[in-house]
Amino acid sequence: MRLILAASFANLPFGTIYAFSVFLKSMESMLSLTRSEMGIVFGLSTVMFATGMNIAPVIYKRFSTGTILIISGISGAIGLILASQAQGFVSLIFGYSIFFGLAGGIAFTTAQQFVNIVPTKHRGLVNGYVVSLYPLGAMIGAPLLGWSVAEMGLRQTLFNLAAVVLISALVAAWLTGLRTYIPRNIPQSKASMYGHDDESAPFLGMIQWRLFFKIASVFFLAASAGLMVMSQAAGIVQSYGGGSQFSIGATSFITGMIASARVSGGWLMDRFSLRQVMGAAHVWSLSGAVMLSLWPSPYTALIALTMVGMGYGFVSGSAAGGIAMHWPATQFGLVTSRLYIGWCIAAICLPFLAGWLFDLTNSYRSSIWIAAVVNVVGVALATRLPNKHSQHTVTEN
Repeated sequence: MRLILAASFANLPFGTIYAFSVFLKSMESMLSLTRSEMGIVFGLSTVMFATGMNIAPVIYKRFSTGTILIISGISGAIGLILASQAQGFVSLIFGYSIFFGLAGGIAFTTAQQFVNIVPTKHRGLVNGYVVSLYPLGAMIGAPLLGWSVAEMGLRQTLFNLAAVVLISALVAAWLTGLRTYIPRNIPQSKASMYGHDDESAPFLGMIQWRLFFKIASVFFLAASAGLMVMSQAAGIVQSYGGGSQFSIGATSFITGMIASARVSGGWLMDRFSLRQVMGAAHVWSLSGAVMLSLWPSPYTALIALTMVGMGYGFVSGSAAGGIAMHWPATQFGLVTSRLYIGWCIAAICLPFLAGWLFDLTNSYRSSIWIAAVVNVVGVALATRLPNKHSQHTVTEN
């Protein structure tokens, strides 16, 4: 329980990256930026986040968990302070995207790895909870950040958030007892559970790489649609006629539902197959995109964007649960970090495209249709996933 609580403190403040849409108008006004440039800021922050995730497996075997969390907290706080003093596009990217994004990725994978070292019968649920911490942080942070921007201004808000990131990291480090959670090696002979779909020989450092690429393709498509919603939710709702306060409330509600979907996705993996959970998630997301395309209004936008985001949440939670079930615990951080390379590519693609199309048309309608097509492809690819619920959670000797 201490480790789960530590993961919560480490990740919740970094989860405000998913409430980025709350900053859109203030940053655009303060720094004279376009919506597509703001898409680049968010997209690059996810690139650095994925970079941090892939750095984490290299360093969490060499340094104590507490040390890594403290360094991540300090780096993230420095990035937000630099962003609070930004005078233009480049300085904003340097602080928010590079420092803050990189620190968040390192903390995220480190937390996932030390949680998975602890044996549990509900591995899917636990991992669903851990990946839900980012949207949960956005749900809590969106109304607070929106209020703070209105009352104190954007620069002071970012400075205050830096203090929260640092304090939370210190608490998380204390909860881990500054211990080192070093995974033990597991015989690769324990890796095979699906016959010809799995490979025991490592590829890119991973075993079972064929199954990995199947999961990654479905995850990438869900993330493309979901991150478009999470990065620009407030702007999308406003484009359909929603007011400023309504859009901030919508952002908080949407990210909260994504958090619940991630927990549910992990919980469902304890009961159903990857094909069933991920396929149904894309169908759910597709229904939301079609609904908004056919009946555009601010309230429909709230419901539809929630459904699109939840579809991504279900896939994210089930992916984490599936990795925990089908790979040895020692490889969890490595496999997850590889998976999130696709996540950062997704964050660059559709969110940037949505911002660019909005600059051209002053509308998000074409972006919603693109999200629908993405989900159709996701449903098709989900049929390639294993259609059985594994009863073989990989264990250690």
